[in-house]
Amino acid sequence: MRSIWKGAITFGLVNVPVKVYSATEDHDVALHQVHDADGGRIRYQRRCERCGRVVDYAHIDKAWDSGDKTVVITDEDLRTLPAERSREIEVVEFVPSDQLDPIMFERSYFLEPSGSSKAYVLLRRALEATDRTAIVRFALRQKTRLGALRVRGDVLLLQSLLWGDEVRAVDFPILEESVRISAQELELSAALVDSFAADFSPQDFRDDYQDQLRELLEAKLAAGDAVDTELTFGREPGAGEEGGGEVLDLMDALRRSVERSRSTAGGATAEKSDKPAGKNRKRAAGR
Repeated sequence: MRSIWKGAITFGLVNVPVKVYSATEDHDVALHQVHDADGGRIRYQRRCERCGRVVDYAHIDKAWDSGDKTVVITDEDLRTLPAERSREIEVVEFVPSDQLDPIMFERSYFLEPSGSSKAYVLLRRALEATDRTAIVRFALRQKTRLGALRVRGDVLLLQSLLWGDEVRAVDFPILEESVRISAQELELSAALVDSFAADFSPQDFRDDYQDQLRELLEAKLAAGDAVDTELTFGREPGAGEEGGGEVLDLMDALRRSVERSRSTAGGATAEKSDKPAGKNRKRAAGR
């Protein structure tokens, strides 16, 4: 596996340098479009609608349409955004793991310790011991993202999350209608569920369509039903990102972080206790 980028998990003053890897991969057979007459590769061209020229990626900017106006944003503009430049996976809070709705999960990434593994193992054990998941913020591929940092085996797993407003509210009117379910129907349904009961093992399932597609392709290849690859296919450039994090003295960082957290919590408690007193003084003055 090749790391996507290097960065650091940060919470309080603790800094955990990590390498980030995609945790999943697509197993689908990659199919291209070709001309049915001669097998020539069909490619999409990035053509400018104003001058009619085909444009290279190096000369393509992004734009936002506001209606009657369009704002053009260059790569240089995007690099001025602090979040995009950040190489930190910032812990915002630690929440009970059962509070995360699976509908919010997007992509998953494995995190490998970069350098010393002590801070990494300490964070992993702390999450296991407390049965909590770290909610984090990070930037990846020109997007600020929300994420869940949790333990999977011996590895820290980062899962990007949908933002709250990206999950649609649903209200199907038909479900508001009164439905009568008899005891016998419920009993038979439970029996049917029980007849299919099993422990889930992902390795027991295969993508039959992809298996059959590969068999079809291999059969056509063996029969000589193919064209010269150099006449139809091209190469796609690869990409990778590098970054890094700085290790602080772990015990000192932990101690100072706890002290700062307690100090902040104490200040907030004092502030809350002052507010009712202020109200009581106003009421007393009014009397």
